[in-house]
Amino acid sequence: MFVLSNLIATTATILDMALGLYTILIFARIVLSWVNADPHNPFVQILCQATEPVLRPVRRRVGIISGLDLSPMIVLLAIVFLDRVLVRSLFDLAQSL
Repeated sequence: MFVLSNLIATTATILDMALGLYTILIFARIVLSWVNADPHNPFVQILCQATEPVLRPVRRRVGIISGLDLSPMIVLLAIVFLDRVLVRSLFDLAQSL
């Protein structure tokens, strides 16, 4: 059973790290939206390519309200929810095995 426990704990750790990295990418995208970033900059292009597939469907459903794009905030809330519910549940499951 310890192998299954380690596998679940490792999966939870990787998921936690991926969610943390994506949170940083979303925050970077928010900061770049406040400044007039060069869209031809490779860093800006990579950042947009990494975040747009998640932000676009949310933006399509929610829309832009009074000139504010709330999709990054909604995605960040979803990331926090996944971290609190899924990752912690996986860690608890791994400890109980």
